[in-house]
Amino acid sequence: MADLLTVAKLAGVSRATAARAFSSPELVRPATRERVFNAAQQLAFRPNKVAQQLRSQATQMIGVMVPSLDNPVFAEQLQAMEVAAREAGYSLIVTTSEYSPSREGDIVEEMLRQRVDGLVLTVAEADNSAVLDKLRVESTPCLLVYNPPGNSGFPSVGVDNRAASADATRHLIALGHKRIGMVAGPLLQSDRAQQRFEGYCHAMDEAGLMPRPLVEMAHHTQADLTRLTSALQGADALTGVICTNDLLAISLMGELQRAGFRVPDDLSVMGFDGIALGKHLYPSLCTIEQPRADIGRSAVHTLLAMIRGERCAPAPMPHALRKGESAGTPASR
Repeated sequence: MADLLTVAKLAGVSRATAARAFSSPELVRPATRERVFNAAQQLAFRPNKVAQQLRSQATQMIGVMVPSLDNPVFAEQLQAMEVAAREAGYSLIVTTSEYSPSREGDIVEEMLRQRVDGLVLTVAEADNSAVLDKLRVESTPCLLVYNPPGNSGFPSVGVDNRAASADATRHLIALGHKRIGMVAGPLLQSDRAQQRFEGYCHAMDEAGLMPRPLVEMAHHTQADLTRLTSALQGADALTGVICTNDLLAISLMGELQRAGFRVPDDLSVMGFDGIALGKHLYPSLCTIEQPRADIGRSAVHTLLAMIRGERCAPAPMPHALRKGESAGTPASR
């Protein structure tokens, strides 16, 4: 197997110059760099990245933890992060917590052992997180994504969940709805859902309407219609619901239609996230769009600034209402 000295001899340069061509190519003249790279290609030589990392005390790796890869929200975020990280010379180590706070500590500990240069995390509840408590005494920069910044002390990239949910509620109110509810997954596993419920309550109070108790499902993205049935019956039945994520809204629409309900004639349904799948359904999903790719890119750029020692306090990212056929005017009852 060829080594660096062999490459240097074939390229007609010193070993130090050959090493510099791989570790700091911008410091080597283009013609010389090209000779070194051509020699390496001829000899099938690859530089030892681990050795470079040990010398520099930097791995050029970012540890990323998301709740799930089933949800396109996180998949789109990660795709944008991977591109932005690669352009900056970094790689991602990606893992999932499966919405389990108990898994978060083990995941982060493993990434710290791999000497990642920084962490991008989506935790269950930023203001009550054992893993964030631990990270406060670590030197590794840590950035939150989608979690509200709250009192955690860590910078966060994402939308203003309260404001976005209030806008969703106001949209249904503008369509004529007065009996509006909210459906979520397990609330203690998502501070984003908690804030979205607060935004819904604020908009209802603002309009002089009575907020309904939150309807919690057993899973974040799977609806169980039996948990909502009682709220759909009687003179005070709901005419519209807001789901705290799009996959939950899509699942609920399917359950409703299988049970004989018409969307939106019998019940208007809104989502939250803006995934592309919602556009292709019939009826198409009315939802709040989060800029998923922009959030991913911003997360990488912000974390790299933190790695350089800069203080960062990202402003909330913009959200937008995406109108769809799943939300309409309420039928008279």
